[in-house]
Formats: sequence, structure tokens, C-alpha cells
Amino acid sequence: MNDLTLDKIYKRKSKGRKVRLIQEWLCLHGIYVNIDGDFGPATDYAVRRFQTIKKLRANGIVGYSVFKQFVAPMAQSLMPLSSMRTSLNRLIVKCAKQHLKQHPREAGGQNKGPWVRLYMDGNEGRNWPWCASFVCFIINQACHNLNIPSPIKRSFSCDVLALNAKNNGSFLAGNKITDYKQIKPGSLFLHRRTANDWVHTGIVIEAEPEIFHSIEGNTNDEGSREGYEACGRIRGYKKMDFILI
Repeated sequence: MNDLTLDKIYKRKSKGRKVRLIQEWLCLHGIYVNIDGDFGPATDYAVRRFQTIKKLRANGIVGYSVFKQFVAPMAQSLMPLSSMRTSLNRLIVKCAKQHLKQHPREAGGQNKGPWVRLYMDGNEGRNWPWCASFVCFIINQACHNLNIPSPIKRSFSCDVLALNAKNNGSFLAGNKITDYKQIKPGSLFLHRRTANDWVHTGIVIEAEPEIFHSIEGNTNDEGSREGYEACGRIRGYKKMDFILI
């Protein structure tokens, strides 16, 4: 993936897309600069600060070793997980937790940044909400670890995920739940707005009688369906349907 690699060394007066990427990663590490593709004094200072924090030579130059430190959280989220004697459901949960630990979030605007592009197959921007692609990416990563086909077809749309699940018999309407144990860890929840419209999705980590625990993308601490990060949340069953995995 291009966002995980550096094509050359960058320093003050450099310009272009990779400079924007460097600025995005600086922001993701809590060193906030303007993301404009111009390696000016502010970016130079920010890089030196990052290098100092990481105990690297503080020269303001972004080479391969510095960039490796930038992308370390994403690289860690993509590390293969042990799949010995592990079911798909459990591995989905493990993958979701591995990503959550690295705190995926947007950088540079609504639905923008390296994490969004990772989940959205390179797409980003206001018209690309990423909750559905987040869950599909996690499930595909788990299936890749197990060398098995994915039980769901990748989609950027909650509505399409619901329709596909209805067609293959894995959809569970909220009013049809007879036992919360039907909802195994690694299944998906779908937040229902109307009978044929779902506005948010995430991965069920554990279901309990009155609530369930989730990991979901494109949300925030307030539980918004158009947030800016991946979060672990506790949700009730009201207005929820499920895709059983």
C-alpha cells in the first residue's frame, strides 16, 4: 500500500502528495500541522519534534527510518494473528481489537487520511463514510489469516450489507431475536433508521441480555454515525438488526 511506503527522502522545501501524507501522520501522532503538501518551517519543526520524541536524530529530514516510525501503528494493525485452533468469529474479534489498539481515526478532514484510505480501498472524502468498509476490512483480514473466503461481500454501504445478508440468510431482524446468544462475537450490527435503511454498522464483540459491546469505525465518543475514529462502545438493542457470522 502506497501510504505505508516512502519513495524518496523528504525535507524542507519538498512539496506534493507524500508531503501531505507526512503531515497526516504527524497529526495522527498528536503533532498538529497544516496538511497542505508544503514542507515548510512548521512541518520541519514538527518532524524534529517527532524525531526527538522517538529518540531519533532531530534533523527535520524524513527518510525511511523516520517514516517507518510514522506508519508503525498501521503496520501493527495489519500484522498476521495466530489462527491456530481459532474460529472465524474469534479471529474477527481479535483483528478488531488489534486495529482499535492503534486508534484509527481521520486526518485532514471528514472521511480523510491514511486510515480511511486503508479501509476504503484508497477512497476518501465527504461522500465516503467508512463504517461499512471498516467491518468488511476486518472480516477480510481475519479470513485471509485463516485462508478461507469471506462470508460477506465487501461493500461501502450498510444498505447493501443488509440486502446481501437477507439474500444469503444471515440477516437477523431485531424483532426476531429470541435469545441474545444467537448473536455470536464477530457478527455485525446494523443501526436501522427505517425498514429499508441502515445508517451505521460495527462488529459485535460480545452480546449480553440487554446490551452488546462493539468495535466500530467512523464513530466517536458520542456514538455518531458520522464520526472521526474507531471506538469500542456499549449499545442497546433498540433499532438494531444483525448480520450473523
